[in-house]
Amino acid sequence: MAGLGALWLGQHSLFAGTAESAPLPHFAPKVKRIISLHMAGAPSQFELFDHKPELQKLNGSECPSGIIEGERFAFLRGKPLLLGSHYPFHQEAKTGKWVSDRMPHFEKVLDKVTFIHTMKTDQFNHAPAQLLTLTGSPRMGDPSIGSWVTYGLGTENENLPGFVVLLSGGKNPSVGQAGWGSGFLPSVYQGVQCGSGDEPIRFLNSADDLNTRKAMLESITELNEQTYQQWRDPETLTRIKQYELAGRMQLEANSVMNLRDETAATLEMYGAEPGEESFANNCLLARKLAENGVRYIQLFDWGWDFHGSDEKQAIDKGMITKCQETDKPIAALLTDLEQRGLLDETLVMWGGEFGRTPMAENRGGRPAPFVGRDHHNKAFTIWLAGGGIKQGFSYGETDPIGFNAASDPVEIRDLHATILHLMGINHEKFTFPFRGLDKKLTGVLPAKVVNDILA
Repeated sequence: MAGLGALWLGQHSLFAGTAESAPLPHFAPKVKRIISLHMAGAPSQFELFDHKPELQKLNGSECPSGIIEGERFAFLRGKPLLLGSHYPFHQEAKTGKWVSDRMPHFEKVLDKVTFIHTMKTDQFNHAPAQLLTLTGSPRMGDPSIGSWVTYGLGTENENLPGFVVLLSGGKNPSVGQAGWGSGFLPSVYQGVQCGSGDEPIRFLNSADDLNTRKAMLESITELNEQTYQQWRDPETLTRIKQYELAGRMQLEANSVMNLRDETAATLEMYGAEPGEESFANNCLLARKLAENGVRYIQLFDWGWDFHGSDEKQAIDKGMITKCQETDKPIAALLTDLEQRGLLDETLVMWGGEFGRTPMAENRGGRPAPFVGRDHHNKAFTIWLAGGGIKQGFSYGETDPIGFNAASDPVEIRDLHATILHLMGINHEKFTFPFRGLDKKLTGVLPAKVVNDILA
């Protein structure tokens, strides 16, 4: 099979996509790769990382009308009550950072992390907010950030996709595959969705003998090349490239994505169980993909939409489970990357598409049956760790009840500009011609690199 992979690579390298053929960085990068942990549904910053003693004092009191007058919410109506954190906060010893008791394992690696408490978005419903976070636009059709990065920088390992997507939580994010689509970029740059069970990539193994497989793929490639010569459709080149990649993945992908070759100590550190579909398995897979040259690794974990309408969507019920499922694996990922000398050249990001309101859920004037909060786009918390990022640092501050940014607001486009900067890319110069425009990940509005969080 190694000979067949070399044949495909040598004869049919018709499209950019490796580090050698992709555009070079504009300047020296701080990191080589990105691992993005997206908590689909939006975690509550008030129960995790944004400590608000004043909000706690006002718990149960009616929200002043002047705060919410003229504001739009997904579901909140009437006169909602302010809601303090459901869980106690304390100061972590090494950094002095105020955190709740929900993520005790992650608390041990806080000294590796920078928090941004003043993220903003102009979207307050899941799908458009996820699109904005992941593609820079709230509308369908734009490339995901993973596609932009692999288009610009390629992959370090031609036998694996440059952009891999891993899902957990039982459902896809609200935006679906558009969250890792290539948009107007060639489709070779879209994310490749993999699983964390015993068959991470479907149909990768084949019962065909080598000669049969080789003859079939050579025939398909010949037909595709004839089609391209006739119609000159760039997507035909993409199809050829994807067959090349599929062939080369048979050389390496199964071994890279095999969790059973990890030590018992490593599996225990993550809480991973080979053969299962889980966030813990995906975090361990993310480390394995990172050390094998994958450029952009996107994890989605569904189930963080805590409106309080039932137990699974309750801050006092379902959130406990979600924190338990993710706390240990996230801490293990950062620790493992550091131990292997990978953290300094990897950017790890955590967050949702927006945050939660400082008011309790109140639909149609009625409180939710369980503890819940509505969507909130004015100020929410994310964190970053790894190469080029300050350690044990917090950026931005929200007002006393956490409704608005009191200082240093950060727009989604600013975050994207910062991510590209860490990859050695000037966001203003990184464009793709489409329908008469030079399109950018950061769009047409001014965007800035958040220099204060950079080491």
